[in-house]
Amino acid sequence: MTTFVDRVELHVAAGNGGHGCASVHREKFKPLGGPDGGNGGRGGDVILTVDQSITTLLEYHHSPHRKATNGKPGEGGNRSGKDGQDLVLAVPDGTVVLDKAGNVLADLVGHGTSFIAAQGGRGGLGNAALASARRKAPGFALLGEPGDLRDVVLELKTVADVALVGYPSAGKSSLISVLSAARPKIADYPFTTLVPNLGVVTAGSTVYTIADVPGLIPGASQGKGLGLEFLRHVERCSVLVHVLDTATLESDRDPASDLDVIEEELRQYGGLDRRPRIVVLNKTDVPDGKDLAEMVRPDLEARGYRVFEVSAVAHLGLKELSFALAELVATARAAKPKDEATRIVIRPKAVDDTGFTVTREADGLFRVRGEKPERWVRQTDFNNDEAVGYLADRLNRLGVEEALVKAGARGGDGVAIGPEDNAVVFDWEPSLTAGAEMLGRRGEDHRFEGERPAAQRRRDRQAERDEAQQEFDDFEPF
Repeated sequence: MTTFVDRVELHVAAGNGGHGCASVHREKFKPLGGPDGGNGGRGGDVILTVDQSITTLLEYHHSPHRKATNGKPGEGGNRSGKDGQDLVLAVPDGTVVLDKAGNVLADLVGHGTSFIAAQGGRGGLGNAALASARRKAPGFALLGEPGDLRDVVLELKTVADVALVGYPSAGKSSLISVLSAARPKIADYPFTTLVPNLGVVTAGSTVYTIADVPGLIPGASQGKGLGLEFLRHVERCSVLVHVLDTATLESDRDPASDLDVIEEELRQYGGLDRRPRIVVLNKTDVPDGKDLAEMVRPDLEARGYRVFEVSAVAHLGLKELSFALAELVATARAAKPKDEATRIVIRPKAVDDTGFTVTREADGLFRVRGEKPERWVRQTDFNNDEAVGYLADRLNRLGVEEALVKAGARGGDGVAIGPEDNAVVFDWEPSLTAGAEMLGRRGEDHRFEGERPAAQRRRDRQAERDEAQQEFDDFEPF
């Protein structure tokens, strides 16, 4: 059974926004109380957050589909819908978020670091929020926006200070077991280690982490063996330790050639050959291994490597190795730039930025693309003429109609708003989009235009008094 997973494809869906409510206040003796429809709630986000207690992506390997909750629709009485609950997904420290094309979206390092993988949809406005001096009683509300649907790839890159690299069965697992409290699987056959193992080492006042990476073979950077799967776990390590087997039973191998092969794989993978490196000649407790270590050590030191002869079984040379690694780790930490407070960068849009584009396609269709037009289309209930008229007003104020005229559009031409796979297409008629104009001014209730009965009665009585006064003034005595 799989117990360690360091790469998964995750399908996330944010919550949809709740629809706005179209409602009119009703109360005794107040038949025209005005619009009181509430707004819809916001859809929940899907958020990836680093949790250092998590060490694998196994949970998402078994359950790759995750969805946040939807926002609730608005209600009458100016009651807004409840927001959807955010879905927080815990990921290990060192998780990289990529899209399907391999582009890095986020690099999550450090406890509590988070990234919104899918944004929840906005809630639609109720007719109370849409009311204005011109539109006193809107008979429509805006629809909630759908939440984001996204496929992301999660890759785990182990966060450690030191990485042990080398051929299978070189003694890396044995070495990490004696340097730290880690207890990896140890056996006398190749590829015993199938997952990276982490251990914590204390050397004087320095505490650092060390990773045992599964064995590498020639061609690992091209996917042979387990190398391509786990070379990414070496990327974050500050120091690399070449563990060379001086007691190998294979006649065509020796420590120097093993070192050359692993160095070539690190170089081909990219960037790893420039890390500080130490060479460890392991298994020197074996007589033949001790002799071979003494033979190759001068050659390795001549190449510029610091060489340590150790034995994980006999616990030889471990203290010197541990303090040497602590020194390199301390130097690497001191060279890192200090963390600075996050700067707030404000990027205002240009004042002449219309926020949309109009292009003419080969088939004569005019396509409108832009954040606002596409969002407004998603929020429109096309079964309501008044809502369609409101959309036409918004597009006209934004300048879409003028841009269509400049692009050469004429009455009856097809216009699409949105991307090719999800667009609203209609036949364009200048200054007349939905026919809602035939109903009078959009969004107005003509019942508000008439006089109230009491006011009319007062005016009638005043007119009668004025008429009587005029007759009295015109009266001439005999």
